Amino acid sequence: MWSIFTQLFKHKDLRNKVIWTLALLLVFRLISLIPIPGVNLDQLSQLFAQNQFLGLVDIFSGGSLGNFSIALMGVAPYINASIIIQLMTMALPSMEALSKEGDYGRRKMNQYTRYLTVPLAFMQSYGMISILQRSEFKILDDLSIARLLVILLIVTAGTMLVMWIGELISEFGIGNGISLIIFVGIVAQLPEILTTAVATFEIGQFTKMLVFALLALATIYFVVYVTEGQRNIPVSYAGRARGNRLMGTTTTHLPLKVNQAGVIPIIFALSLLVFPRLLASLVAGARSAWLADAAAFTTTLFDNQVFYAIAYFLLVVFFTYFYTWVIFKPSNVAENLQKSGGFIPGIRPGKQTIDFLSFVSNRITLAGSIFLALIAILPLLVQAFIKMPGLTLGGTSLLIVVSVALETMRQVRAQLIMKKYENL
Repeated sequence: MWSIFTQLFKHKDLRNKVIWTLALLLVFRLISLIPIPGVNLDQLSQLFAQNQFLGLVDIFSGGSLGNFSIALMGVAPYINASIIIQLMTMALPSMEALSKEGDYGRRKMNQYTRYLTVPLAFMQSYGMISILQRSEFKILDDLSIARLLVILLIVTAGTMLVMWIGELISEFGIGNGISLIIFVGIVAQLPEILTTAVATFEIGQFTKMLVFALLALATIYFVVYVTEGQRNIPVSYAGRARGNRLMGTTTTHLPLKVNQAGVIPIIFALSLLVFPRLLASLVAGARSAWLADAAAFTTTLFDNQVFYAIAYFLLVVFFTYFYTWVIFKPSNVAENLQKSGGFIPGIRPGKQTIDFLSFVSNRITLAGSIFLALIAILPLLVQAFIKMPGLTLGGTSLLIVVSVALETMRQVRAQLIMKKYENL
């Protein structure tokens, strides 16, 4: 690990990328610490201590919601917009065709995602403020229509600013900007969590804290083990003539990750679970009786821990398959192998290769998705037996932190390997 950091700072362009990434993350943290005027932060902290739902939303805001900052919703609206655009890509042939148009298609899809983020940020911030105002704690006093409109505009602008920072990190820095923003928000809460745990420590809770610590270590180990696991598919290249020399058959392998989607399914699943609650809060005070009843039913349903755990499990499995399908196309891999003269031993090029790659990918994705879903709901299951505040949030946060750290380190290693090739 130390040698990797040493090599990283030896190259000027890589060093600039690291500095650029750290500087932008620092800007984000400063934004997340600027509260909206007139907020009772003491009442807000008490509300968060008693509400798991708000803790989950705070993950995607990068800690901004806990401070009621100008970036109240963080990157949650952007993630929801990304989910909607990707689902539209599957449903609409025109969107699917646009996604296949290389760099132009990618830029247009990103543009559509940004446009959709604006109304989502406005609606979700209104829903979140409505939820906070309906609580027993007085977060905002004298919330007139004019003041509410100003707050919504500020929060929407803050969301777009955080989204822009994330995209700048992805383009000019190292790692995925949106994931790193969530990562930094979680890590920034660790000192406060540890301080609170030490201050409220009691001898009677020692066993529970020990079990939680062992669970955290086991989660880290298995997340790393499965994330780094891969299935190597052998690939042979027939002999070919190069000049006056005849090159013999060469054999290599095609690596397929057990969890190709990384932490994205967790982020998508949690974001989708948050959205119905926010939507219900928008129509909770509707004059229509059936609409108000539907909002109350949705709120009650998502407060049910059993339903929440089942929905969370199924969504993680679904988004693991969905995102794997987006990033791994067996038809494209088979076509590229055939163009380069490669083949899988015992498998004919063409349709048989496509079917074989699809079969292998589906099997390993099934194992990876079930493991990821089990790790995601494990804190919910443990919390039913050992009552410790913050355990659910801690488990989910731990999963995201480990996955993002692994993905970032993988990109750092890739950058260093490219530098070695350039020197050769």
